[in-house]
Amino acid sequence: MFVLATLMSLVSQVSGTPYVVGGDSPAGTDCSGLASWVANAASGRPIYGDRFNTGNEEAALLARGFQYGTAPDALVIGWNGGHTAVTLPDGTAVSSGERGGVHIGGGGAYQPQFTHHMFLPMAPDGELPPPPDALPPPGAPPPDAPPPPDLPPPPDAPPPPPDAPPVLVDAAAPAMPPPPAPELPPPGDPGIANPSRNEIRLCVIYGQALL
Repeated sequence: MFVLATLMSLVSQVSGTPYVVGGDSPAGTDCSGLASWVANAASGRPIYGDRFNTGNEEAALLARGFQYGTAPDALVIGWNGGHTAVTLPDGTAVSSGERGGVHIGGGGAYQPQFTHHMFLPMAPDGELPPPPDALPPPGAPPPDAPPPPDLPPPPDAPPPPPDAPPVLVDAAAPAMPPPPAPELPPPGDPGIANPSRNEIRLCVIYGQALL
């Protein structure tokens, strides 16, 4: 785990640092200074120059992404009104002032005297999550940004399928077209059918016979 290795490297480098009240450098520090260094390294802040104390430790840890309570496989810090100590995610305890200076071992954050505990959870890939006020990576949209608009399809994209006709449910059948009108006879007396040529010939013959 990269961050855990970083914290272990830091603790190994400062182990044996003399106890100096209010100190904030490898020349010396106190219990709050050591807890500040570890919390700063875990949250991506500069290790030195941004320390807290037991009076403002709660607000400082919240600003670095810590949560209330304890958790396994997490960076845990415990404190009371006069002392604070740290337990790394692998269970390594570290403190300053319990044996004259920075010391690896002891009760760490789980000492019975501590009345407050906060932890920084480990991310699934083994790295600690960034603090809540960390900047997003370059090119990443802000968390409150609206979703991007739909992009047009590429020029070589196939055309979309035609829309299917709507399916009507329980709809009235469309009206049938009216039947075609019958053919009308040619102009003449509408009450008399037009005689054929044979009928006219018979009528002429019959008329002559009467004469």
